[in-house]
Amino acid sequence: MLALLGYLTIGVFLFLIMTKRLSVIISLVLVPIVFGLISGAGAKLGPMMLEGIQKVAPTGIMVGFAVLYFGLMMDAGLFDPIISRMIRIVKGDPLKVVIGTAIVTMLVALDGEGASTFMITISAFLPLYKRLGMNPLVLSGVVALGAGVMNIAPWGGPTARAMTVLHTDSVELFNPVLPAMLGGIVWVLFSAFWLGKKERARLGIINVKNLYGDVMSEQAAAIEGKRPQMFWFNALLTLLLLIALVMAWLPMPVLFIVAFVIALLVNYPKLRDQQERLTNHAGNVVMVSTMIFAAGIFTGILTGTKMIDAMASSFVSIIPAQHAELLPILIAITSMPLSLVFTPDAYYFGVLPIISETALHFGMDSIEVGRAAILGQMTTGFPLSPLTASTFILVGLSGVDLGEHQRFIFKWAFVTTIVMTIIALATGAISI
Repeated sequence: MLALLGYLTIGVFLFLIMTKRLSVIISLVLVPIVFGLISGAGAKLGPMMLEGIQKVAPTGIMVGFAVLYFGLMMDAGLFDPIISRMIRIVKGDPLKVVIGTAIVTMLVALDGEGASTFMITISAFLPLYKRLGMNPLVLSGVVALGAGVMNIAPWGGPTARAMTVLHTDSVELFNPVLPAMLGGIVWVLFSAFWLGKKERARLGIINVKNLYGDVMSEQAAAIEGKRPQMFWFNALLTLLLLIALVMAWLPMPVLFIVAFVIALLVNYPKLRDQQERLTNHAGNVVMVSTMIFAAGIFTGILTGTKMIDAMASSFVSIIPAQHAELLPILIAITSMPLSLVFTPDAYYFGVLPIISETALHFGMDSIEVGRAAILGQMTTGFPLSPLTASTFILVGLSGVDLGEHQRFIFKWAFVTTIVMTIIALATGAISI
């Protein structure tokens, strides 16, 4: 009975969010409450929900302040000189343009927000692609690959959701996958080199002058709030923050809070400017934080009522024991095509809890299952999926058809997943 109620909870949740009958946040809260009441939990639901919220609180705080920190760095113009310099270097060589696109995308994607990554990168490079007559599918494809790989960062969507569901932190979930992420970055650069080489063979090197070199500098000067004089301070602070995150010098939420407060005070010492920066990014913070806390209620009820245990037990019964050790690698490979069917919310909040509990029944590490899940989901979750709004920002700004974009870059994205999965196996992040 509990297994049936659990599957109904997941099914109704997926139906409501995929048909857009209700928002993700409302579905995450109301659906489990209804089925929790049906299960007879009654007055016990309150403590279950509170326990779920308490478990995801560190992740919610971390993601919120990560969005604030990298948003502040964008406001201050930390990446503007890098982007401007990159555009000057590439000039009229299609090969350099494509590689530059990949590098800039991965730098900008550090803020963990797909929509802003697409808007900044596409806006910077699209005029260059048009002037040189380059294929816009190369632009949308390379941006998708770069943003997809960087989306594995702990403050990115897939990893943050996985940490929420599995009640773990980045040290345990993300750090072992870091070599695979670095391998993915190298593969993206290779993919950009290959695609750029084909564009250079098709178009040749075009001699252009005064093409687009100072566009980012002009844009930086025109936008109030830029702090070019603080470039080296911001760069060193960000580098120190990244090192501290990987080395786990302090808990991740604490690191982001401290780094954000320091950056805000140094870059914007006036109270009015500080309030303006907070207001500018309040929407993004509320969106991601509320989703995570709502997910705490969802997982808290499913766990507290033992629905997840019952679903996992039923799932275990259909998996041959001799093939159980293949579960992580199967998840890594299949999570990519599944991301085209499920939204990230649906996959991580609806599918991953069952899979992770199933792994526990076979004596496997559920955290390992979480690592496998993010290997595939991050490369297609928002750059290719028609279920994610930012995908339409990408194709819309690039001026390409979604179907053509998917056909053009899908094979490269899938190979990215394979490459990262192989590295994860080799480094022990996942095992068979």
